[in-house]
Amino acid sequence: MPSVNGMTTTITPLGPGRTSRIFRQLGIDTQYVLLGLPLSIITIVLCVTGFSLGVGLMVLVIGFPVLFATIFQARGFATLERARVGPVLGIDLPHPYYKKAKPGAGFWKRTFVPLTDGQSWLDLVHGVFRLIPSTVAFAFVVAWWAGALGGLTTVLWDWSIPRGPDMHDLPELLGLGRGTTVRILFNTGLGLIFALTLFPVVRGVALLEALFARALLSGVSELRERVYEAERSRDRARAQTTAAVSAEATALRRLERDIHDGPQQRLVRLAMDLGRADLQFDNDPGAARATVAEALAQTRETLEELRALSRGIAPPILVDRGLRAALTALAARSIVPVDLELPEIDRLAENVETTVYFVVAEALTNVAKHSHASEVKVALQRSVYGMLVTVEDDGVGGASLAKGHGLTGLADRVRAAGGELTVTSPPDAGTKLVAILPIP
Repeated sequence: MPSVNGMTTTITPLGPGRTSRIFRQLGIDTQYVLLGLPLSIITIVLCVTGFSLGVGLMVLVIGFPVLFATIFQARGFATLERARVGPVLGIDLPHPYYKKAKPGAGFWKRTFVPLTDGQSWLDLVHGVFRLIPSTVAFAFVVAWWAGALGGLTTVLWDWSIPRGPDMHDLPELLGLGRGTTVRILFNTGLGLIFALTLFPVVRGVALLEALFARALLSGVSELRERVYEAERSRDRARAQTTAAVSAEATALRRLERDIHDGPQQRLVRLAMDLGRADLQFDNDPGAARATVAEALAQTRETLEELRALSRGIAPPILVDRGLRAALTALAARSIVPVDLELPEIDRLAENVETTVYFVVAEALTNVAKHSHASEVKVALQRSVYGMLVTVEDDGVGGASLAKGHGLTGLADRVRAAGGELTVTSPPDAGTKLVAILPIP
């Protein structure tokens, strides 16, 4: 670890793995360029000849089938080139979409449809102009390989070249001296320079030729794919927003209904009981005490209902102790025996933990109300896709995510969190609910 100006510099040598990758890539790029020139010559001859004949014979109508054959010929060469470009760029080029005639179309329809396809014409343009980058790349690759191999092996073949008295070598012309030793050292030095720059030069010209091919043969297709992915992301975001709004509205309606049907009615009765007790204190103290005792019981029941409703909003145990403790408490309150499989997991994002809790809570509620099950199994599993939540019972089945069923709101809540909910519930075969939630 040498020190330069007080700073320690670590020099990391090339490892055997990186060296082997460099040599492998050098071989790939070299064969790509060397094969590219003869393929380019064949392609340009066939494409230019076919295009010229097709255009020239259009007045005789036969030119259209000739153009059709030329287009498909260019497609074939383009498909071959996409396969060759893959190892150079380290990616698989997507196969583009080509226009096709509808099944049952006539001869002329099948002939004209490919002629209106933009990617087919781009394939033809590549076939005509690919000779330019191929020639440049071929010249550099041959020159650098010849310079490297020839220079480094000068000592092996220098003796075989005849030299007359009036023949001057390059070192002598440059004023470096005359003689076999000087000549060999000079050529070996040049060979070393070519060898040291061989990989970047070959890599550069191979990328030049490969990127030219990629731009014409898959550029439009890749642009379409990016636009499609952007539209999918936009639609997915809109769906999540819609699902979030729907889930929130459903939760608010349910909370309003539960408060109206439960605590609100009990509070009204409590007010009436206290009013009656107030009138009974003067005339019948015993009846007044009984009424107050009943009012206290109503108060306790109201508090229990409010606690139950608060668990549906933000259960304190989930906030304080995490998902594992909250689901354990949820299973303990279930009237159907619950088999829990909960791995040791770290705290997750608040929205993920809340959604997992509601999935399990709603599923257990539906099991208790509708399934007539004797046992339910709840499992959590963290994978590369996110948090997988599975709730499976042995009940009567028949559950559905269709609109109007109880699980619709739960599906909206899962979708709002960026996840997906699936339900498998054949009649008389139990219900399996699976939710997958992304983990940020």
